[in-house]
Amino acid sequence: MGERVVLLRRDEMASGEARRFDLGAHRVTLVRIEDDFYVIGDRCSHEDYSLAEGEVWTAEREIECPRHGSTFDLLTGEPCSLPATKPVPVYEVEVDGDDVAVVLP
Repeated sequence: MGERVVLLRRDEMASGEARRFDLGAHRVTLVRIEDDFYVIGDRCSHEDYSLAEGEVWTAEREIECPRHGSTFDLLTGEPCSLPATKPVPVYEVEVDGDDVAVVLP
C-alpha cells in the first residue's frame, strides 16, 4: 500500500482548475472537474514542462500541455494528441469528507 498525502480541502479548488504539488520525488497535478478529482504526473512526456499550467478540457477529461499542445487523458495518462507519444503516470485519489488525498506508490 502506498503513502496517502492530503493535498487540500474540496472547497479550496474550483471545477476546471489544475494545481501542481511537489511531494518528495513526485511532482503531480491535481485536477478538479465538477465533483471528480484526478492526479496525473506533472511533467509532459514530450518535454519536461508543467501540465498544471495547461488548460483543462472538462468534457474530454484531458489536460493540455501549454508548451506544445499535447493533451493527456486524466484517467489513463495516455497522450491523446501529438507531439507526445508516451503516457504520464496517474495516481489514485481518495476523497474522505472534505479532504482530497493522493496515494503515492
